[in-house]
Amino acid sequence: MIIRSVTRSALCGTVALATGLLVLLPAPSPAAARARTEPVPPAAGPTGGADRALLYEPGTRVRPAPGAPSLPGDVSALSWLVADAVTGDVLAARDAHRRLPPASTLKTLFAVTALPHLSEHARHTVTEDDLAGIGEGSSLVGVIPGQSYKVADLWRGVFLSSGNDAVRVLAAMNGGWDSTVTQMREKARRLGALDTHVVSPDGYDEPGQVSSAYDLAVFGRTGLASAEFVRYSSTAEAQFPGDKGTYGIQNTNRLLSGAGGVERYPGLIGVKNGYTSRAGNTLIAAARRGDRTLLVTVMNPQSGASQAVYEEARSLLDWGFDAAGQVTPVGSLRPAPVNRVASPRAAAKAVRDGARSRPEGRADGDRGPRTERRDQTGAEETGGAEGADGVASGVVGEPMSGAIGGAHGPQARTDGDETGSGGRESGTAAGGSGASYLMPTLVIGAAALAATALFVVRAARRRPGRR
Repeated sequence: MIIRSVTRSALCGTVALATGLLVLLPAPSPAAARARTEPVPPAAGPTGGADRALLYEPGTRVRPAPGAPSLPGDVSALSWLVADAVTGDVLAARDAHRRLPPASTLKTLFAVTALPHLSEHARHTVTEDDLAGIGEGSSLVGVIPGQSYKVADLWRGVFLSSGNDAVRVLAAMNGGWDSTVTQMREKARRLGALDTHVVSPDGYDEPGQVSSAYDLAVFGRTGLASAEFVRYSSTAEAQFPGDKGTYGIQNTNRLLSGAGGVERYPGLIGVKNGYTSRAGNTLIAAARRGDRTLLVTVMNPQSGASQAVYEEARSLLDWGFDAAGQVTPVGSLRPAPVNRVASPRAAAKAVRDGARSRPEGRADGDRGPRTERRDQTGAEETGGAEGADGVASGVVGEPMSGAIGGAHGPQARTDGDETGSGGRESGTAAGGSGASYLMPTLVIGAAALAATALFVVRAARRRPGRR
């Protein structure tokens, strides 16, 4: 009886200990769960020769090989950037990190933030409160209080008509205006878009609201990894519900629609244009030619031409396709690893002091005002544990119609493809990577204890004279 009591006690204690160890196993972090549903930029290998510090230097940056085509001389925008949408390589840029008002191009960040949380088949009956606070002079698609809309219709109102009323309703469905602002700020930070400060999700001019040509390109590239985003941004015309049937709406991106005397750009995918009196004209545009997909951003052309933003984007796209394989990247849209993020001031100073051993990029004579990334308190931003490196390293899955793809790089996944083995957000770095080592250790230890207890019980039962 004594032996039986001891062995049962040992077994129970061991099982309890093993169970306790299993309970201690870490659950998936919220950031890891969120990474499964949010569109992420396609992954690519390391960018050969790309020097991120170059993009913090003012002026034009390009590193052409002998015989490469020259940059177009008619680009008057305060800031612009040309990048390979698949690899994230920045081929050329001017004042890429200069903080400027983004106007409605900020809706791309709104879309990549809110799209994963709102089913396109869901319906919502609009209230007066949903539409409260729309800025004076805002572009509208014509949302009517009391009417029920599909989420898909509202997104078409955002992408085609740049409707701030549609943004208001979708933001209300996404947890509210203030919550959406917070989500967008966090999304930008995780993507490594540290020049951006969101005040109004629709891009309406507000004090302190800024972005950059670099950040807008990051948002556009992230959007191209979502099938829904591509479908909406590449739609030239659609029908929108009214109080008496439907009416037609047209995409305000004239490179896509061909309106206003602007010739359509061959192979254009989308993405988003914008205008406010403070921001001037802004544009994010993506196009495919052959096996290459390029992304350009243009902010506030100064030439005075009525369609300058579109014609300058056209010139930059043409140059990018012509210069394929003939320029060394001057940077990357892929976020820097967290442990390598330095302040822009330090990075730019390293360039000026000749810290790089390879030749510098060529700068033009018009060196715009020097800008540096700062948070609202004036402190330099240096990234953090949840920098977007983990997000951008997601493995690209199935090819997506009309978005990123080509023989020279991985195809973009559809928004529902969650098979990316590397698609963890860097928020898991604090708990996820350590857990990957702790989990097997605890499981093996618990199994060993249970096996030992079972051995003791069986050995005791085999002893002669056991009662």
